[in-house]
Amino acid sequence: EEMLVESGGGLVQAGGSLRLSCAASGFTFDDYAVGWFRQAPGKEREGVSCISSDNGRIVYADSTKGRFTISIDRAKNTVYLQMTSLEPEDTAVYYCAADRLVLSDDCQEADFFGSWGQGTQVTVSS
Repeated sequence: EEMLVESGGGLVQAGGSLRLSCAASGFTFDDYAVGWFRQAPGKEREGVSCISSDNGRIVYADSTKGRFTISIDRAKNTVYLQMTSLEPEDTAVYYCAADRLVLSDDCQEADFFGSWGQGTQVTVSS
């Protein structure tokens, strides 16, 4: 069974940093695309960053480019999202997702991912 477990969320002041982790079991990220998404209250789920299955291309949403960094530790089968210069607008539940074949043009779209974690809350205070 494929499972994803996120951790690392919490409360941080604006300008601060957090690192989210997403540990996978039942599969390895070697053959999968992986994405980070977030959903704020009353808003739709949106793509934050992803690593596509076509040559591991990394994509960032415009709102996170330059502040967030996605990476994979293949030995630990864990994906990270390093978030810096956090803003109150970054407050949301953050989810990681994975699927076998998701191209870079599609990896910011939640519908292309079949496996999801339970989410971790990130709250940025002003």
